[in-house]
Amino acid sequence: MPKITIDGEEHEVEAGMTVLQACEQAGKEIPRFCYHARLPTAGNCRMCLVAMERSPKPVASCAMPVGDGMVVYTDTPEVRKMRQGVMEFLLINHPLDCPICDQGGECDLQDQAMAYGMDHGRYRENKRAVEDKYMGPLIKTIMTRCIHCTRCVRFSTEVAGVSDMGLIGRGEGAEIVSYLDKAVDSELSGNVIDLCPVGALTSKPYAFAARPWELKKTESIDVSDAQGCATRVDSRGPEVLRVLPRLNEDVNEEWISDKARYWVDGLKRQRLDRPYVRVDGKLKPSTWDDALAAAAKALKGAKGNAVAAIAGDLADCESMLCLKELMVGLGSASLDCRQDGSKVDPAVRASYLFNSTIAGIEDADALLLVGTNPRWEAAVLNSRIRKRYLMGNFPIAAIGPEFDATYKLDRLGVGAEILAQVADGSHAFAKVLKGAERPMIIVGTGALAREDGAAILALARETAEAVGAVTDDWNGFNVLQRAASRVGGLDLGFAPLADGLDTTGILAGAADGSVKVVYLLGADEVDTLALKDAFVIYQGHHGDAGAHVADVILPGASFAEKNATYVNLEGRVQRGQLAVFPPGEAREDWKILRALSDVMGSPLPYDTLGAVRQGLVKANAVFQALDQVRPAGWAEFGAVGAVACDFPYPIINFYMTDPISRASATMAECTDVYVGRDEGKTGTDG
Repeated sequence: MPKITIDGEEHEVEAGMTVLQACEQAGKEIPRFCYHARLPTAGNCRMCLVAMERSPKPVASCAMPVGDGMVVYTDTPEVRKMRQGVMEFLLINHPLDCPICDQGGECDLQDQAMAYGMDHGRYRENKRAVEDKYMGPLIKTIMTRCIHCTRCVRFSTEVAGVSDMGLIGRGEGAEIVSYLDKAVDSELSGNVIDLCPVGALTSKPYAFAARPWELKKTESIDVSDAQGCATRVDSRGPEVLRVLPRLNEDVNEEWISDKARYWVDGLKRQRLDRPYVRVDGKLKPSTWDDALAAAAKALKGAKGNAVAAIAGDLADCESMLCLKELMVGLGSASLDCRQDGSKVDPAVRASYLFNSTIAGIEDADALLLVGTNPRWEAAVLNSRIRKRYLMGNFPIAAIGPEFDATYKLDRLGVGAEILAQVADGSHAFAKVLKGAERPMIIVGTGALAREDGAAILALARETAEAVGAVTDDWNGFNVLQRAASRVGGLDLGFAPLADGLDTTGILAGAADGSVKVVYLLGADEVDTLALKDAFVIYQGHHGDAGAHVADVILPGASFAEKNATYVNLEGRVQRGQLAVFPPGEAREDWKILRALSDVMGSPLPYDTLGAVRQGLVKANAVFQALDQVRPAGWAEFGAVGAVACDFPYPIINFYMTDPISRASATMAECTDVYVGRDEGKTGTDG
């Protein structure tokens, strides 16, 4: 390992590091604008200049690899003068927008100007003005502020995998543009706002809403998909104003999807803020006492499997545990958290997990996608696939309809028979998988939510075993879940018990009259027409599809309004925290179920959130450890049978997949711009 002397102290550093990284490892602060650890090096802002012995001129530390025997100075009067000169150049054309700039208080240029700026400028020429560019409904541009660091260009090209942004012109005529003035067509486009070190790219929906010091910052997780990205919820008073990413190397690095970032305006629209009871065919406002009494009467009047429960995609683990115990107490075995009808096996954890883990994607050396479009089903995970693709030697193939991937892949076909050929080794890509040291298979839930879903699951398992994707130190079999509640619900056994009905059976039973009462815990993606003859109790936070058919509505709390536990697609137990209180008379979901059980005369044994979480641990030991992944044991799962038909993709509109995003005006605008006014009006195919 090379040894480098930094400000008189000798340090041993890893070969291949840059001088900037070595200095930071030694505890030295190096200013920068263009450099970012997750982006290719550009070396064009020159703010990171350092002095180096035997070098006739200053060195850009971000672009200089370390060498044995280097002697570097980071804080001499000469180095400070260099940086002051660079700052003076950067401010030649920068407008004095700080009082009206949304980046104020969070601006790298502002902070570094305080450290390296001078109290006067020596340039008297007129400042240059640049026309603002259109980049879509999410990104607001004030391009006169741009310092041409090119972080946004490098992110969109390298991480997001789209070529919609670039730097054109030279010298004073250089500009960052979106080519052909089109919207930046990426599900990760909002991350360029975090990357921008000045106020050139800011959030259009958040424009002029608040200053950062006015906001209460609450650490949380994203529930818009199953990945569980680490987020920070910023609120003021009773309103959530924005969501930003937090660093989590194992899950999302420091990126989040546009839906996770911008769907929060849906939290203040179409909310259920009081109980309702249907009287004479019409829903009318009610009191909590009357609504709970009506629900309790219906539940006690139809015990056994005449009562059923379905948990929605945003349900938390605490509420699913309480609802399961309530159903079991009534003698019902008909409950399910798989409202899409996927045929994963609740008894075998490996059948529904992303077993390789998200970070494990970088260790794989071949990939087969089966009936999944990861760009829409898990946008941040898709960026991890692209990251591995850019490392090289990573063949990717897909079975399913064509989609706009952000990496090159071989399209093997659209039918399930292709998977059978890979399983028996007759397909050419089977040899590629067998030749890989760590092959990976990702199966989409759309492929499993069919009548032959169990057969597809068994076929995918056979494929994984045949190509050597499951070994003692590697499990390359993965199911790409889409719902934040799915893995947690399956871990809790929120699935049909002995002789119980699954989602399909519950809906069929409600239609033929054998199921009298259906409890919907935020379940809005089911066929609600099948429930018109049943008594429906809906507990949720938005007036979406489930609320429209309900006979009793119990207003619950959204993810930002409660302390709740979720399990992401790789089996990682995560916690979200209460950022704002639920609106009106809405309550946390587990408390509603506890109150309902009290009215029914069989109170659940939970009086505090801590007691509920102890119940989670009793139900499944995986809830003991937070933010850890426990490998699942491998066993046989699925059901051997005939497979037919092409694989469908479950998402037809990335921007509207749940009650919150469907209520969001920002997501509606994104739908108009990116999906089109005449298609994608609903988020899933049900």
